[in-house]
Amino acid sequence: MTAGDPAGAIGAAATAPRPAGAAPGSRRPPARLPAAASGPRRAAAGTAALLALSACAALAPPAAAASAAPAPAAPARTAPAPAEESCTAGTGPYQRELEAHLGRPADGVQSPADCAAFRTFQQANGVRPADGYPGLATYRVMTAVAARTDPNAAGDCPVRAHRVTCVDMERQLLWVQRGDRVVFAPVPIRTGRDDQETRPGWHEVYWRSIDHKSTLYDDAPMPCAQFFDGGQALHGRPGDLYAHGGSAGCVNLSVSDAERLWDLLGEGDAVYVWGTKPGTDD
Repeated sequence: MTAGDPAGAIGAAATAPRPAGAAPGSRRPPARLPAAASGPRRAAAGTAALLALSACAALAPPAAAASAAPAPAAPARTAPAPAEESCTAGTGPYQRELEAHLGRPADGVQSPADCAAFRTFQQANGVRPADGYPGLATYRVMTAVAARTDPNAAGDCPVRAHRVTCVDMERQLLWVQRGDRVVFAPVPIRTGRDDQETRPGWHEVYWRSIDHKSTLYDDAPMPCAQFFDGGQALHGRPGDLYAHGGSAGCVNLSVSDAERLWDLLGEGDAVYVWGTKPGTDD
């Protein structure tokens, strides 16, 4: 038989000498080759191998690309706020009044500190331009601000249980009260100029026209017009509220104030007018 024949292999094993002490006729068991671990031993060995690999991976240094963490972005630099321009407006006609209201030395002479204080007041109260000049517009707004706590402290506007629109021509203010409660805070106004004064006394809103245009003055806009006596009305005035010294008899308000007043009043509301506009005859 050839060496590759399985039978020859078996025969060679059968003729191998017996180990010492072996019983006659006994056969030596074939040698057992080590086999791969199986069953639980195989699973335990696999787990140990995986743990070893994991430990190695944990101890291994990270790749260069991964270890280079991105540098934190530098904080954005905010541009510094532009410095406010120096205040250079000169002395105005209402210098002392504004100085007294703002607690400045009331010397009637504009200083850089006065100018800056006036400009701050203008910016806070919507006066344009906010340039620090104590002119008529700033003075009228100042008067309204000063009256906010109690516009009817002097008791000039009659107190009624119903709503009353109070028109103070002396201070050029309008507010609305119901009993002792102010329901529309004082705002600056412009009443009739000399020879076209707003008529004083008790009146009543008898007609309203939200987009009214004047039939007497070249279709001049009179937004939120609320007529209370003849052709005289409470209404908004676009543009400069204080131009030309006075109205033609109406009570002018800024357009935004006229819109708010429109939303509050209605036909039949009482209007009370008193006093004398500065610069007009009694």
